[in-house]
Amino acid sequence: MVPLCDLRLQYAKLKPEIDAAIQSVCENAHYILGPRVREFEQQVAETVGTRHAVGLNSGTDALQLALRGLEIGPGDEVITTPFSFIATSEAIEMVGARPVFADIKPGTMNLDPEKVRGAITPRTKAILPVHLFGQPCEMQALLEIAEEHNLYVVEDCAQAMGASYKGMPIGTIGDAGCYSFFPSKNLGCFGDGGMLVTNDDKVGERVEMLRRHGGRIKYHHSELGLNSRLDELQAAILQIKLPHLNQWNESRRERAAYYKRQLGAVSEVTLLEEHPEASLRKDTQSVYHQFTILVEDRDRVREELSSAGIGCAVYYPVPLHLQETHAALGYQRGDFPNAEFAADRCLSLPMFPELTQEQQDEVIATLKAAVSTRVPIRIAA
Repeated sequence: MVPLCDLRLQYAKLKPEIDAAIQSVCENAHYILGPRVREFEQQVAETVGTRHAVGLNSGTDALQLALRGLEIGPGDEVITTPFSFIATSEAIEMVGARPVFADIKPGTMNLDPEKVRGAITPRTKAILPVHLFGQPCEMQALLEIAEEHNLYVVEDCAQAMGASYKGMPIGTIGDAGCYSFFPSKNLGCFGDGGMLVTNDDKVGERVEMLRRHGGRIKYHHSELGLNSRLDELQAAILQIKLPHLNQWNESRRERAAYYKRQLGAVSEVTLLEEHPEASLRKDTQSVYHQFTILVEDRDRVREELSSAGIGCAVYYPVPLHLQETHAALGYQRGDFPNAEFAADRCLSLPMFPELTQEQQDEVIATLKAAVSTRVPIRIAA
């Protein structure tokens, strides 16, 4: 049995510290926007090098409030990828703007800058790239496009905390960066949690206000906001985990490298390409939130792995432009062929810092056997 992700191992290692931190919060009985939240916000800001870090209820809220902080709303368009979790496009519609999709690059599964350029209209207000599976997008090209057309850039870093692009922490390159602390993320809490980081004082201050029902002073509200506050217990847990993030991410890179060495020659398996800069610069690095491959007959391969006790998952089987909730946008199958190709073939293998080489060998052997199985071709009568 090899799980897709085993969160118990991380907790077991840090149990004394985490339990003591939780107990401290309980004894202090300050649960909402207390000292732990403020300390954690400061620690993240110092770690990534931004002036503002605002703890929120989720990565989804971080995206929504980033857009509101930039005054993006009804009548505006935001260009993003069709190959991501629904939170990416959901946040755009929640502020009243329209998601406009641009296709991905088939090798990296990240937003294709040239497709972004072709999607710009007079209503375009921002670009929202997703650093999918922990791999940095081509930010230089996207920033050049944004500057040329006077657009904002909001980074969806839900899967990429700790990744870097040309020496810059992912999340600090655009106008705002949005992290998720969902339990299975590279830095995860024990429930939902998120954070916005920015160097824009206006955005940082407005988001801090919006997370508290749109008021800077208690019971005085200047606009409609959200109840979106990272709670004290989650902040205490994340404080314990944050110093370990770089080590955990390095462990993920080591396990990804082993997968690549063992699967590189398997013709039935297509590995994702590294970021174009990664082969040239050591300061552009993925953090491998997922290790995702492409295989034909994906659903059968997945069933065989699962039957053998190998954890695996499909991220994401239905691209965003084909989701029922976005039907009114008018997109059709065939509009974004690279995203649709990936959605039909992507399969994520076990990936977590404590994954052993013996477990990886079991995954690799089972996968090789599964992809070598030929499904008989059925010819219609």
